Amino acid sequence: MGGRPLIGVSTYLESARWGVWELEAALLPAGYPRLVRDAGGLVAMLPPDEPAHAAATVARLDGLVIAGGPDVDPARYGAAREPRTGPEARERDSWELALIDAALASGTPLLGICRGMQLLNVALGGTLVQHIEGHVEVVGVFGRHPVKPVPGSLYSRLVPEEASVPTYHHQSVDRLGSGLMASAHAPDGTVEAVELPGPGWVLGVQWHPEMGEDLRVMEGLVRAAS
Repeated sequence: MGGRPLIGVSTYLESARWGVWELEAALLPAGYPRLVRDAGGLVAMLPPDEPAHAAATVARLDGLVIAGGPDVDPARYGAAREPRTGPEARERDSWELALIDAALASGTPLLGICRGMQLLNVALGGTLVQHIEGHVEVVGVFGRHPVKPVPGSLYSRLVPEEASVPTYHHQSVDRLGSGLMASAHAPDGTVEAVELPGPGWVLGVQWHPEMGEDLRVMEGLVRAAS
């Protein structure tokens, strides 16, 4: 395997159509495995499974990515569902929260992307803003906006300058989870990255690096997993 670290990436379970088939499928937008590959890692797709299997799964990985996707169930952070919050994805919530807990417990390098960052915050007791304006320009189309790193943060060591990033989200971090610090912000003050200071490597970004050309965040995970 050339010494490349094995990076697990959580996936969707969705109805999909290809050829003559229309079946339930484990789906992952191609940008994720491409980003991991270009950053020097190998990819293992992790479709939803029983949460009890999460620790054994993470034990076989060198690093973990919790991918973007549907809104987190507000019940997970003790809130009532608001009208613009999307449908529940209970199976995925349960599996990915268990993966996050296992990674934190084992010290496995962890990167949360969009929903993955939000789940990391929820896993550590934080809450979410269920709808914000201005971060989705056109439905189904990724936009861009600048994010500014917090000096001295892990993220700032990876990307020291203000950078334009691909973005598509309507929810964001509200109260930070226990131990987390904000490590980047959008111009409107929205928290765009969080991290868990300490000996491990734990980072969440609100944007979608798999839709851009900048490898630095994923390269940081791959180095930590090597």
